Amino acid sequence: MLDLPQSEETPQLRLQAPVTQTAHVETPTVTVGSIANAAIQQTPTSEPRKQLPESYVRTLEVGSGDTLMKILLEAGINRGDAYTAIEALREEYDPRRLRPGQKIEVTFQPGLHEDMPHSFEEMRLNTGFNHNVYVSRETGGVYKAHEEVKDLVTTLRHAEGTIDSSLYVAATEAGLPASLLMEFIFAYSFDVDFQRDIQKGDRFQIMYEEVATEDGKHKKVGNILFASLNTGGRALPIYRYEDKEGRVAYYDDQGKSAQKALMRTPINGARLSSGFGKRRHPILGYSKMHTGIDFAAPSGTPIFAAGDGVIDYAARKGGYGKYIRIRHNSEYQTAYAHMRAFKKGTYKGKRVKQGDIIGYVGTTGRSTGPHLHYEIIKNGRKTNPLRVRMPAGKKLAGQELDRFFAVKSKFETEYAKLAPTTSIERLASAE
Repeated sequence: MLDLPQSEETPQLRLQAPVTQTAHVETPTVTVGSIANAAIQQTPTSEPRKQLPESYVRTLEVGSGDTLMKILLEAGINRGDAYTAIEALREEYDPRRLRPGQKIEVTFQPGLHEDMPHSFEEMRLNTGFNHNVYVSRETGGVYKAHEEVKDLVTTLRHAEGTIDSSLYVAATEAGLPASLLMEFIFAYSFDVDFQRDIQKGDRFQIMYEEVATEDGKHKKVGNILFASLNTGGRALPIYRYEDKEGRVAYYDDQGKSAQKALMRTPINGARLSSGFGKRRHPILGYSKMHTGIDFAAPSGTPIFAAGDGVIDYAARKGGYGKYIRIRHNSEYQTAYAHMRAFKKGTYKGKRVKQGDIIGYVGTTGRSTGPHLHYEIIKNGRKTNPLRVRMPAGKKLAGQELDRFFAVKSKFETEYAKLAPTTSIERLASAE
């Protein structure tokens, strides 16, 4: 698994192993390909180097089904050292959390003699965006672990553009990361129907955070702090605000929450395929009241809880197929039908929050293809989700409103300072 470097200084490489024999053991030459089977060298036969060679680092990658012990053994590290290092690591990080693709940097130290084994000195694991765990060899062969947390630097970025063909194309041309586009769409989804309301010539402005480690090696996008969507001749600004209880939400310029109690469309990227009202049923063949709206989407597309509430039904239900109903308060319920599957851990009586995934699009029950059938039930009566007046969200007041206006003013000032360009440097993928 690990190819160790060959150099003029170290033509023959051996890794250190615990000595258990008392008699001399013949030591075969160790090739690069057989380093894991390095023999024990009791007494160096070569002259000592004038100075200790520099240590070197090799990067190991976690494969599917790998354990840390397996990885270290395959790298040629003896079992005793590997076990001691892993036990030290447990003080800071559970090695069972390693995932395929994760990198482990291992440091080796060549011996003072050319034919001395190379000792395992340190390993480093990146355990978070700015978190590393080091396991280092100390005097006496003892390994100790410590965590390093790098300082973060936050920079404000902005993107703006005019919609010509679609919001997605315009946002991509402006360099807006895809994850922030989804956050932007969700923040406006309570007031804007992105399939029908967005028109050519509409504009958007977004200010967001870029978070990086001090050395600049790692970057990721942070939060949208301010955004404005100009559509249909109206400007819809929103601001990110954390209230005194630590709850974060987006508010309009008057301090009203952009997030309503219920979502009109609890699914992303879907097409409205059937509206509310009387229609000829595609399977039964006669006219029948359609008590919700249908969103056509690929099988397996996530379905979100339209609002905070408690699941009061989660099972098959006749022609609805796999069906979930959520009670939001004494007045409102929402229902979701024809699911392929419920999300693992979803059950009757579970409390959910708006935006939680509750299941996946399917075609169970009386259905002609994969879609979500969505209903809003008000006071026991099924109503049109596209026309019902959604319960209002939170409205700030008093000192909380004053604090919000101060944050709003700060964001507007900071946005005005940013370079008025429509093209920004794309960010590296978040880790």
